[in-house]
Amino acid sequence: MSAFVICIDNRSNPANLILGKVYRMLPDAKAQAHNMLRIIDEDTSVSDGYLYPSAMFAPIALPEVARRVLMALQAAEPMQPPMPESSQIWNGPAGAGTP
Repeated sequence: MSAFVICIDNRSNPANLILGKVYRMLPDAKAQAHNMLRIIDEDTSVSDGYLYPSAMFAPIALPEVARRVLMALQAAEPMQPPMPESSQIWNGPAGAGTP
């Protein structure tokens, strides 16, 4: 299968998949045996992708120049830092918003 796929159904996860967008697929024989694909999606907090049903994607063949550009873009994207726990989120100065 192609190293790149296009999203054809994002109903189960519209926050992390964009309909019509090209995504990189990572090799995962165990996932494919269960009709799943390991996809690098919009959530960049993990580098090993997430599993999605293969029916949500269609394989595509890209020209070599496009494949190189997409691979380089993904390599250049920095990993997002983890979200702080709610106790670590700054909510403004103490007493702000109270009469």
